Amino acid sequence: MKVYTGENVRNVALVGHGHAGKTSLVSAMLYTAGATQRLGRVDDGSATTDYDEEEMSRKMSISAGLAYAEWGNNKINFLDTPGFNMFVHEAQMVLPVVDAALVVVDGVAGVEVMTERVWGYCDERNLPRVIVASRMDRERADAERVLESLANAFGRNVIPLELPIGKEKNLSGVVDLVRMKAYAYELGGNGKGKEGEIPASMKDAAQAAHEKLVEMIAEGDDALMEEFFDKGTIPEEHLIPALHNAIREDKIFPVLFASGLGNVSADRLMDFIVEFTPTAIEHDAVRGEVTSGNGEPPVRKESDTEPVSLYVFKTVSDPFAGRISYFKVFSGVLKNDVSLVNYSRSSQEKLAHISIMQGKTAVPVNELHAGDIGSVAKLKDTLTGDTLGDKSAPIQYPKVKFRDPAITFAIEPKSRADEDKLGPGIHKLMEEDAMLRFFRDPQTQEFLIAGNGQQHIEVVVAKLKKRYHTEVVLKAPKVPYRETIRGRADVQGRHKKQTGGHGQYGDCKIKVEPLPRGSEFEFVNDIFGGAIPRNYIPAVEKGIKDAAARGYLAGFPMVDFRVVLYDGSYHDVDSNDLSFQMAGRIAFKKAMEQAKPTLLEPVMVVEITVPDEFAGSIMGDLNSRRGRIQGMDNKGGNTIVRAEVPMSEMLTYGVDLTAMTQGRGSFNMEMHHYDVVPAQLQEKIIEKAKAARGEVKEEEE
Repeated sequence: MKVYTGENVRNVALVGHGHAGKTSLVSAMLYTAGATQRLGRVDDGSATTDYDEEEMSRKMSISAGLAYAEWGNNKINFLDTPGFNMFVHEAQMVLPVVDAALVVVDGVAGVEVMTERVWGYCDERNLPRVIVASRMDRERADAERVLESLANAFGRNVIPLELPIGKEKNLSGVVDLVRMKAYAYELGGNGKGKEGEIPASMKDAAQAAHEKLVEMIAEGDDALMEEFFDKGTIPEEHLIPALHNAIREDKIFPVLFASGLGNVSADRLMDFIVEFTPTAIEHDAVRGEVTSGNGEPPVRKESDTEPVSLYVFKTVSDPFAGRISYFKVFSGVLKNDVSLVNYSRSSQEKLAHISIMQGKTAVPVNELHAGDIGSVAKLKDTLTGDTLGDKSAPIQYPKVKFRDPAITFAIEPKSRADEDKLGPGIHKLMEEDAMLRFFRDPQTQEFLIAGNGQQHIEVVVAKLKKRYHTEVVLKAPKVPYRETIRGRADVQGRHKKQTGGHGQYGDCKIKVEPLPRGSEFEFVNDIFGGAIPRNYIPAVEKGIKDAAARGYLAGFPMVDFRVVLYDGSYHDVDSNDLSFQMAGRIAFKKAMEQAKPTLLEPVMVVEITVPDEFAGSIMGDLNSRRGRIQGMDNKGGNTIVRAEVPMSEMLTYGVDLTAMTQGRGSFNMEMHHYDVVPAQLQEKIIEKAKAARGEVKEEEE
């Protein structure tokens, strides 16, 4: 395998909505470049970057795939990312290591919900973008409609650099508006076009589009503007470097046309990537994080002459090869068998066999230069987001920050054997999936698994079964209700039991009052004159806390109340800790009879993004779920609704939203506060909770 230096490496991520044709485009470029022997297809499971069993069975990308093509004297690293809401965080994860994004849009649908989402991710990083209208050989594919959709969503800086020749199944090539040449293709051919003259029927449209392109490139550059006014055009030798700079600086977003399945324009796309997207060493120095004090953040140029450093952007947990770490060499030259420091974990790692990935196949290499992307297996401590490098030149590159998972399920192993394998299996999957969470609810004691949506969790369950032979059952999680009081009480709790020998005696008087929401529990010792000896007071508090943890109405923890212990009595012989604990529990129960106990429910803050046409039905649905609308925004054909909704009403929302919006809506939510459950619902919840507990009554005196 030839070694490439940074000026000959291009790192590009293919991003966009699901089923826009990203994976097919990568397959077409790999085939055209001779990296694969056949044109890979998603439908038959032969696509290079969709190699996971779940991806092949579902016919969709689930995680980011890595492949490379050697094109001319250059190497192009492709990062093929998923475009569905549940897995779009994988696109977010790879953007720090690429130098440009190919934003792929469907030739029929144009800009869709996730197109806008990933565009926003690119905006956050000022990442140069090239738009590819793919699947142009489909029925109803329309270049004009796509361009209009792009201009409406992303503004006037969107400009075509090509025009398609022919429509739908008669697609036969493209016109290059920079060099004013036509390239003819055979649908399903080798992806290499034949250069020729622009068809006569397209000459006027091509000339008008060329002039518009030249004018846009000249804008803001006085020398180019002068040349444009003098000559009416800009010669190719000036136009091409100016276009390269305009793309690198985000001044224009060029649009190209292609078909992955038909293998139309794959060669033109790779020519364009090499000529017009930034090289791996072309952008500014990379800034690290300040790790201590108020010092300046360290910076590192992407250069072979700098100390070696690399950033791990993805981890794959392979059942056979173990943990595989994908990384970008941000500086220096990385050689085989080198030992580096993991700055994120303060540990030493040996990189024994570095390689580059062609889908699932690791191709060994001896060294990688600054700007290139590679992989290594079996690092002992390193995980996604870690920085490794030379111990003499520490730096830590910023980790990607993800939003919180949107949906949570309870997860139960099917058998005892599954129970033993569940934890290790899920933790391996969590290493490769940054959006997966696994934890135990301290109140309900259930194991919970959280992710981006139901399909996300279903994929995790399928991987658990296939990879780690662990079978589980998913259930809606129990809602962690709580109890509180709305009134006050002043009661006495006395525990007295006389048997042969020492008896039991404890007596306390308490006042109970409500506290503001979120205050949990407060205990005030207001005993004077030794009515209860000091060493028994913690026992009273413990008895009350134990009783509060078991609740009064329905077995949910009692919160947001204050207890003032102000009087009591004791017996020199019969009093002990246990007696005063029992007295505290009795006092608590008596207090609850007077203090107007009520149920609290968790309320989530929810943000929902849907195409404008679904906004009305979403609002109506939220109202039916007892939601309170907090605000609305419109952005690029989408409506963003913010609301507060009880958790109990949101347990199946992912599935319902998909049904309501034909899969085009997305949402995220997080816990916000607790609020009182409406009276008409409290009775049902209390009855259900009592039935679930089998009405086991606590033994009383």
